[in-house]
Amino acid sequence: MSEFHSTPTPESVEAAPSGFDMSLASRNAQLATADNASILPLATKTGTTIVGTVFKGGVVLGADTRATAGSEVADKNCEKIHYLAPNIYCCGAGTAADTEKTTELISSQLSLLRLSTSSASRVVTACTLLKRMLFRYQGHVSAALVLGGCDVNGPHVYQIYPHGSTGKLPYTTMGSGSLAAMAVFESEWKPDMSEADAVGVVQRAISAGIFNDLGSGSNCDTTVIRLDGSVSVNRGALKENPVEPIRAKITRSDKFNFPKGTTAVLSETFVPAPQDGKQGGGEEPTTWTPTSHREEPT
Repeated sequence: MSEFHSTPTPESVEAAPSGFDMSLASRNAQLATADNASILPLATKTGTTIVGTVFKGGVVLGADTRATAGSEVADKNCEKIHYLAPNIYCCGAGTAADTEKTTELISSQLSLLRLSTSSASRVVTACTLLKRMLFRYQGHVSAALVLGGCDVNGPHVYQIYPHGSTGKLPYTTMGSGSLAAMAVFESEWKPDMSEADAVGVVQRAISAGIFNDLGSGSNCDTTVIRLDGSVSVNRGALKENPVEPIRAKITRSDKFNFPKGTTAVLSETFVPAPQDGKQGGGEEPTTWTPTSHREEPT
């Protein structure tokens, strides 16, 4: 292969630029002027309420299940608590595709690391991988995360912003409903809570986001990660807006219940499935006309 590829000489290789690139500073200043304000890209409005808290025996994560597309509800039962490792889960707020693919990528890297080291994943490792990836994209990956899990060092909860900054806290909230959820935590959270108390606080915090934030809604999902290695994933742990009772009150008119045969079938064609490259053994398609609609000669 040497005749097709030549080894570059040191003179032909340009040195990579170091430090921050400020070449777009003048362009950004020009775009910010009043004349060009109309062409600036608008930020996408997203909505979510995600929370996480530490209790005496592990971690509880919670999230609502509403996914929006602008002002419309795109999904009423969206799953926002993502698997990273057997002992680590992550709640995502922001763009749904960004949160899902970011967590999938880090989950794959953690799996390879476990195979390489023959040891369980640590929560701080997942936090480091996530923050490095998000910082690399300078906030253009819209993923605000609440990371929670248990390892040899105990239970941990981290908040990770889209730009890559992180913080380790006993409890945290993120998303458009985070202020309403934080009000519940600030008034009800206590150190060394039991699992039942922690789950109750998380559910009430998510409910506050659902009822006070237009971008949050539908159900409340919870995930409990314990120090003994067990995990409880509860989809629809709390249904704040059940639709079944409302639908049961609606009485449909019999005019919309069309009996079988309402639409006349004039003809039907049956083509046998291909067998060994041949279509039904060379048979011709069979066409028949229903008896009830066959035209009789006059």
